[in-house]
Amino acid sequence: MDSIDEEELRTLLIALKEEHRDLDTAIMALEALTYPDHLQIKRLKKKKLELRDRILNIEDELFPDIIA
Repeated sequence: MDSIDEEELRTLLIALKEEHRDLDTAIMALEALTYPDHLQIKRLKKKKLELRDRILNIEDELFPDIIA
């Protein structure tokens, strides 16, 4: 992996983590409503899990486990 790819991955990783945090905040706000939209909450949680998987894949690519 060259330095340009690595920098792009790091930038993407930061953006994905921020989006993940934003979704968490949105989910908590929806759950706090008197009549929460459970379908919307379920969709946001699914998107949050997908983001988490992408984050983990990028972290694995950037920081591979090296067993010596």
